Amino acid sequence: MTTKGPSRRQVIIPMSSNNISKFMKNSSLHVTSINQLLKNTKSEILVNFIRSDILSITVVTNKVAVQSDLYIIENYIKKTDDIDTTNIDTPHLSQSKSYLKIIGISYFSYDNSNECLTPNEVEDIIK
Repeated sequence: MTTKGPSRRQVIIPMSSNNISKFMKNSSLHVTSINQLLKNTKSEILVNFIRSDILSITVVTNKVAVQSDLYIIENYIKKTDDIDTTNIDTPHLSQSKSYLKIIGISYFSYDNSNECLTPNEVEDIIK
């Protein structure tokens, strides 16, 4: 299955390229371990696979992750051996202007503004 553009089922974790290469060496093991942690918390999501790019790893799940799922994934990654935790940013769901348009949220804060909504503002609106 291929998707055009970002999907809301992607958890993006920005990190250094050194961390990415170390983490991706055992990505299938990490998928299994994260799924076990999610299962232990009775989460409804499962990790399908993990992929990487230049600036981040992307954890692709079967459903849209909630904040508690992001926290579990972040904690797992930060506890992984050989990973420099100072070079890992907070995980977030992908941001898509079209997704916001579908659910009726304007992308800009105000009508005459060039200031985009922050992830926290979008999360508050959706709640």
